[in-house]
Amino acid sequence: MLVHAVLVQMLAGNATIAKTPTDGGMYALALALGLARRNGLPVSLVSGSGGQLSDALVRNQDVACLAFVGGKSNGRDIAASLYDRNKRYMLEMEGVNAYGIWDFSNWPQLAEQIKKGFAYGKQRCTAYIRFVVQRQLFPKFLDMYLPVLKSIKVGHPLLVNSADEPLPDLDFGPLINSRKVEELRVLYSEALGNGAIPLYEGELDHERFLPGQDISAYIAPAALIDVPRNARLHHNEPFGPIDSIVLVDRVEELISEMNISNGNLVSSIASDDEKLARQIAAELRSFKVGINQVRSRGDRDEVFGGMGQSWKGCFVGGKYLVHSVTQGAPDERVFGNFPDYTLLPETR
Repeated sequence: MLVHAVLVQMLAGNATIAKTPTDGGMYALALALGLARRNGLPVSLVSGSGGQLSDALVRNQDVACLAFVGGKSNGRDIAASLYDRNKRYMLEMEGVNAYGIWDFSNWPQLAEQIKKGFAYGKQRCTAYIRFVVQRQLFPKFLDMYLPVLKSIKVGHPLLVNSADEPLPDLDFGPLINSRKVEELRVLYSEALGNGAIPLYEGELDHERFLPGQDISAYIAPAALIDVPRNARLHHNEPFGPIDSIVLVDRVEELISEMNISNGNLVSSIASDDEKLARQIAAELRSFKVGINQVRSRGDRDEVFGGMGQSWKGCFVGGKYLVHSVTQGAPDERVFGNFPDYTLLPETR
């Protein structure tokens, strides 16, 4: 995502500065931008803590546009500092993407979607990590859901005995680093300590790793029911393979529980009643809503952004991202979620 933002700004005619992410990616980023520099492209790379570099990279008057992906707390601080400045920005922040299930029967279809959703260990901003389920459907949901979790394969993604041997058939490999795994374990334990009910705790299969391999960056899927509101996992995106499940009795509860983070990037409704599903979708604080299908960044020409607490700035999609880093007519308005902008319904 960072290189994508760099390339768009650069191809629009701008010089760019990239900061290495705090949680990894420095080597790949250094190689990518080093190759760009070698070929004469106007890119620079810096490394350090965001707190130390924020004045130079965020508030400096010579920086005309900012692209940020990260947590809500840092995103709020950045948005506040840019509120009264003539600067363009794209701030993508965490949000709890939810899948609501009401009056539904096509369980094989949903099982396939959930299994695919574990790609990258659910370390994607469009991963679904909260399932809000009609209470009377919970037994059938479990019959579908638990076999999916048990089928998830985690291991060394390059574990082969020879160059001719195919790569292992895995659903995901390591998370970004061991600190993230430890953070997830803390969130999980905290939720249990506050009263959440453990539904599933996966275990790593040591046959999928090298002998003596450091597996501290690996974690198996887990799921909890009824995470209490005083647990951080209730309101925050774990950014990892820990699912939360909520049981509800009324449609109004379903909508409320799906909107728990006051804005997110994607949500979906699984229902045999398409009319009802669309009515529910209209009440969700989600930029994209799928009916019996998951949503993601989608087609490159499709508008993509967020709502509420999950997004500030221009959209990360097609021509609108190019417009956000291009100087147009003096009265041109950049399409996006800026402080004085109201999202048009037809863009959802």
